Amino acid sequence: MTRALLGLGSNLGDREALLRDAVDAIPDVVAVSGRYETAPVGGPEQGAYLNIVIELDTDRTPRQLLQVCRQREEAADRVRIERWGPRTLDVDVLWVDGCTVDEPDLIVPHPRMLDRAFVMVPLAELAPDLVPEGWVAPVDQPIERLGDW
Repeated sequence: MTRALLGLGSNLGDREALLRDAVDAIPDVVAVSGRYETAPVGGPEQGAYLNIVIELDTDRTPRQLLQVCRQREEAADRVRIERWGPRTLDVDVLWVDGCTVDEPDLIVPHPRMLDRAFVMVPLAELAPDLVPEGWVAPVDQPIERLGDW
């Protein structure tokens, strides 16, 4: 079994219910970070996101985890119209212990996670060993902890 971390976010519909349904349907979840509300990063003007990070203890490969992520997004009726646009559910493979992947549709570790407070702040709750010493959230990315999962 291997530790893997996924980032989940939603800014359309019942954000909390969409995240809860996704967490309930993803296999091998062992921990869930607190809930965070964040302003969108990049893309068009849109509403705030609700974000969490989940930890899995899994035997799935990064490619299999990506398939799980896409299945959860599809179940939430995610529509891919505009890059970084609003969405019912976004699920990303952030990290898989001992794995590096560099393919057109999957890069692990996630290539932009260090630049995103909505990833790193909840990630730090579950995997502080993955947060570089001295990492500070970008000042232009406000983030508010709304409570425990």
